[in-house]
Amino acid sequence: MIYGIDRTHHAWTLALLLACDPTTAPNMDEMNVDETTQLPDVFRNFTSDVTVSVEQGFVVLRSAGVPNHKSPYFQAGDARYAAYTGTNPNFMLNPNRIAEQNLVLRIPVTPTVATTAQPTPLGPIGMALNGVPIFNQYAGPQQPLTREIDSFDQYNGHPQQSGMYHYHVEPLFITQTRGKSGLVGFLLDGYPVYGPVEDGGALLSADLDAF
Repeated sequence: MIYGIDRTHHAWTLALLLACDPTTAPNMDEMNVDETTQLPDVFRNFTSDVTVSVEQGFVVLRSAGVPNHKSPYFQAGDARYAAYTGTNPNFMLNPNRIAEQNLVLRIPVTPTVATTAQPTPLGPIGMALNGVPIFNQYAGPQQPLTREIDSFDQYNGHPQQSGMYHYHVEPLFITQTRGKSGLVGFLLDGYPVYGPVEDGGALLSADLDAF
C-alpha cells in the first residue's frame, strides 16, 4: 500500500461530478458560491493548476487533470514530453496520451466518518495537489494492478482511454517535492491523503484498514 491514510478515515464518499465534455462544464459565473464559509487553510496547498472554492458547504476542486511534470504520455514534440526514466525494467508505454479534462470534485468542508464503510469505486476517488485525479488500487472491477503497473511513468501515473492521466499509487513528483510524509491530496469524503511515511517509518498494507 502506498498512501498513508489514518485508519479512522476509511469511508469513501461516492459523490463525484465529472464533466468530460466542455459543453457541460459548469458556468463559473452562475455558481452559487457560499461566501460565508471560509476555505480551510489546508486546501491552499493545491497548486495553481487547481481552482478551489467553497460552495454550499463543499470545497469544490476544478482541474484540467494535466500533470505539472513531464511524462512520456505527452505527445512527442510537446515541451512536457520526456522519455521514461524510471526504474521499472518492464515498463511498457500504453497507447493512450494525456488529454485535458473538465474535472469538478465536490468534497465536504467538514468531513464525517461514515457509519458503514464501503469499497472505493473505479474512476476518480480524489484529487492530488497538482490537480491529477487519484484512482483506487484496481485496474478494473476487483482486478489488481499487477500488469497495469508496468505502464506507470517515472512519476507513477498514466492515462486511461479518454486521456485522463491519474495516479493509483504514490505520486512520486509530489512526494519528491513535499517529502514522503507530506500531504498528497484529498479524497471525496473530505479526508486528506499523505505520503507513505508516518512518524519516520514506512506504512505497510497491514497498517491500514480494509478500505
